[in-house]
Amino acid sequence: MAVRKIRKGKMAIRADSATCEAIAQPSAALKVRAARQNGPMMRPIARTAFLRNPLKKVGETPQNARVRHGLPSCSRRPLGAFHPADNPEFAMTITRQDIDFLVATAKAAADTEIMPHFSNLTAADIKTKAHASDFVTIADTASEELIAKRVRAAWGDDFLFLGEEIMERQPTLIDRLMEAPRAVVVDPIDGTFNYANGVPAFAVIISVIERGEVKGGIIYDPVRGDAACAIAGGGAFLVGNGRPDRPLRVAPAAPLSDMQGCAGWYYASPEERDRLLSGFSCAWGIMNYRCGGQEMRLLVDGRIHFCYYHKLSPWDHAAGWLIHREAGGYSALLDGSPYRPDLRAGGLLMTPDEASWNELATALRG
Repeated sequence: MAVRKIRKGKMAIRADSATCEAIAQPSAALKVRAARQNGPMMRPIARTAFLRNPLKKVGETPQNARVRHGLPSCSRRPLGAFHPADNPEFAMTITRQDIDFLVATAKAAADTEIMPHFSNLTAADIKTKAHASDFVTIADTASEELIAKRVRAAWGDDFLFLGEEIMERQPTLIDRLMEAPRAVVVDPIDGTFNYANGVPAFAVIISVIERGEVKGGIIYDPVRGDAACAIAGGGAFLVGNGRPDRPLRVAPAAPLSDMQGCAGWYYASPEERDRLLSGFSCAWGIMNYRCGGQEMRLLVDGRIHFCYYHKLSPWDHAAGWLIHREAGGYSALLDGSPYRPDLRAGGLLMTPDEASWNELATALRG
């Protein structure tokens, strides 16, 4: 029934919404016939498509409609109700509504778990990881669990969830990142050292990665209540805190002697540190906020010229890398190879343009 209505053009399509109500799952044979007969018409329609459930009466919930038709219950899904698990031919897409949902999720974690504990932690609430200054707090784990719960409630279980704290317990999960149809990657509190010491410079970072490509990302500031965001191919923008959305743009290119930025060389060898420090001495100034999320927010808003990160992780850098690219910036590993979200080392250098990158990278390579 649903397929025939799509073909006859009877399914309501509206250009002012990015939501999609749950659609009854057809049989395998019906899916194949639908794909053959309809082709692109079955795909999610741009970022503003709205598909109305043809089984549902006006005012009836999707769950009740499915029960009335004798179908099993299912959860609501956002745009792209036909997931790759249903038919690999249909690609996923990230919409502005998805970004708004991620921002709201980060805000919920901040309001519920992060800010109530800020400056209220006891010694028992803080533990260390591999290094004495690498902290994890009860707010880290609680906010990650809250984010995972909210995302699964909205998007079902058809995705890989990679959280920084989960990765401590299940480190092999990252091996699935590049092949997963969709992965949601989370740093519940980026800058935990600052957070645990009462310094208001930390962030919630969430990115969405599909088959190894970063499709969307946000860096939410729990103190300011706003988020730097990007959609792949859709630009970078600042949202939240009751203000109108504002486009983000990197700083204009500048001579190396006038450039200032942020760098982190944790876990670099002494020889590598000497080389990096020598290279950065050619720039005007260098800073380190102990929070990559806040540093990259400065970068994508044109406040600084560059960021460099020696050790890499998808929860720390994937969202910022995308936002920087969509804000007009240029980035690559220090050897010139492109960034990939599964990389754990290599040195990521982010600058206003390729010429600036070449100049600074040459200095850093020695």
